Amino acid sequence: MLSALPLSAFAVLWVLYMALKVVREYERAVILRLGRLVGTRGPGLVFVLPFVEQMIRMDLRTITHDVPSQDVITRDNVSVKVSAVLYFRVVDPAKAVVDVQNFYLATSQIAQTTLRSVCGQAPLDSLLADRDRLNEQLQEIIDASTEPWGVKVMLVEIKHIDLPADMQRAMARQAEAERLRRAKVISAEGEFQAAARLGEAAQVMEKESVAMQLRMLQTLSQVGTEKNRTVVVPIPVDLIRSLFAGSR
Repeated sequence: MLSALPLSAFAVLWVLYMALKVVREYERAVILRLGRLVGTRGPGLVFVLPFVEQMIRMDLRTITHDVPSQDVITRDNVSVKVSAVLYFRVVDPAKAVVDVQNFYLATSQIAQTTLRSVCGQAPLDSLLADRDRLNEQLQEIIDASTEPWGVKVMLVEIKHIDLPADMQRAMARQAEAERLRRAKVISAEGEFQAAARLGEAAQVMEKESVAMQLRMLQTLSQVGTEKNRTVVVPIPVDLIRSLFAGSR
């Protein structure tokens, strides 16, 4: 009788150990009773009937997944390699267990195929310059595919676009040509504005002879500061006439 008590106590402790489970705050316990789904439990202390119920832990935290680099041919027939990063989480643990065999692998595969499809429909310029729109499109398509599995895709970001070496050289030449074009346009615009200002100044000097004389004297003062041995000074005829008129 005495030996039976320790055995019964040990059996009770063993049953309690097998039946009581601790589920963390970021986890949920999906319970299957004799193979049938009976719901989710947790967080906290969860009681599971030994040999009758099976508990599957599901992590509800956000998962960061690197989508492997995919070979993509853009709409303008340029071969590139595109990689992305995917952020998703389980919002319905029961669906993630019952409706799909491996939700992580399924989400990864649908992300790879969608990345190839969406990037293949865009031209190279759009792929490089319009990433925000492509990221939103990827997120909407992948999220719509994973919603029946109880998985919510929160964000998709195109991480890297690997261009062929010849395409990189061609884009570098194009960028250099664009910079030269802008420099020439700016220089021509500056010359046009300077010519317009000089024309306006010439019209003013033509009307005012005194302005021409002051401009000549200013030029002489600037030339006098240099170490010049010979200085040729053009003197307007009107100035000479005014000097002779004053001497008479």
